[in-house]
Amino acid sequence: MARITKDSIQFGEGNFLRAFVDYCIQILNTDTPFDGKVSIVQPLPNGTLSELKRQKGKYHLFQEGILDGKTQRNRIQIDCIDQMINPYESFESYLKLAENENLTFVFSNTTEAGIAHDENDDFNASPPQSFPGKLLRFLYQRYEKFNGDKDKVLHIIPCELIDKNGSKLREIMTALCDQWQLEEDFKTWLKTNHFYNTLVDRIVPGFPTKDLDFYKKDLPFDDRLMVTSEPFFLWVIEGDQKLLELFPVDQLKDVNVTIVPDLGIYRTRKVRILNGGHTTIVPVGLLHGTPTVSGCLEDPFLKKFLSQTLYEEIIPSIDFDKEALEDYAQSVLERFSNPFIIHQLASISLNSISKFKVRVLPSLLNYNKKQNKIPKNITFAMAALLYFYGKEVSQHQVALKDDASIIAFFDQVWKDSSVGEVVDKTLSNTALWDQNLTEVPQLKETLTQALTAITSQKTIAEAYQAFNP
Repeated sequence: MARITKDSIQFGEGNFLRAFVDYCIQILNTDTPFDGKVSIVQPLPNGTLSELKRQKGKYHLFQEGILDGKTQRNRIQIDCIDQMINPYESFESYLKLAENENLTFVFSNTTEAGIAHDENDDFNASPPQSFPGKLLRFLYQRYEKFNGDKDKVLHIIPCELIDKNGSKLREIMTALCDQWQLEEDFKTWLKTNHFYNTLVDRIVPGFPTKDLDFYKKDLPFDDRLMVTSEPFFLWVIEGDQKLLELFPVDQLKDVNVTIVPDLGIYRTRKVRILNGGHTTIVPVGLLHGTPTVSGCLEDPFLKKFLSQTLYEEIIPSIDFDKEALEDYAQSVLERFSNPFIIHQLASISLNSISKFKVRVLPSLLNYNKKQNKIPKNITFAMAALLYFYGKEVSQHQVALKDDASIIAFFDQVWKDSSVGEVVDKTLSNTALWDQNLTEVPQLKETLTQALTAITSQKTIAEAYQAFNP
């Protein structure tokens, strides 16, 4: 079967992209007629591109973890990277990439801060400072080279972890067009390029820090850029059949890339179950004296607490196929129990209040509407969170990491208040929740009961038993 050449440019050379996008293209090259080469662009002045050049674009990916109940540990060499360009050192080489006839895709992961409008960005800079600025300048070069040929537009697939990432990137670049006073014909051509919203889901710890001799064993070269990841892989792209024809991911067996007309439910599922599961277990686990996610899955009390929360409270709050949600929850529990990934609860605890608002509170509110009662486990986790923010937790060697105003609020609330007053003042603080939660039926009373149990019992497990006998 004839090979289909579809080249890509990738903004970012970090661990995630190399264990996610580049891995996917590697498998496409191996298992399908797809023939893709990746040109990596370093998006910031400082990066690891020089090391990647030393290794001629080659490195190894180790996939380690539990998938479908089985422990997996395998290695694959990635060699689909063709060029490595630092636009800060060679801007002309960067622009030259835009003139590639076979260029089809643009991938990126410039962190959540990367998709942002820099009003001081300059079209004539070499290069423009922001990622949207660099990409717009790149597309302008392609527009000029091919005289606005609509057959030379690109498929832009960002992987940054923000909602509607493709749409936001397009909006910013459109605004930059106006800011830079680019001609109307280019603006029209820009609109014909395809910007896709995406959801990415894979844990990538990166370079192994332990048992390095194991990873180096039998490698064909000195690999300083080897990367580890879990075996779980999910990439949801909001696209159509045309994209599937160009990017034949439906032919892959072991790499789960799904192209759908609307990824809304997939985002909801991930945020509520995976991210919500993390946020729910963090304060309970820390107060229990358990430092890691995998440790929580080894502890009978914490494992049962988390499982019940997912299956009996979070899943019933989501309007989607129950079986599909339960399958995803099972995969999440497997991923949380991965013995090869040491995921510290303390690191996940960063900005826990805002995380709870986005990831967990919708489950609580929807459960309340559907069941006409308050979910006990979620409420207990919320009480543990309030205790965590308000009481001395140094015995667990965890420091609060959040916005200074939020920390100051809880310091003040806990000073001279009873448990009931703490609950009332916290729930009524609209700056925390964007609404007055005292208006939610039964929440104030149930949360007060949970927090009273936590403050009066010796351990978090005993508190839970007292709250939910």
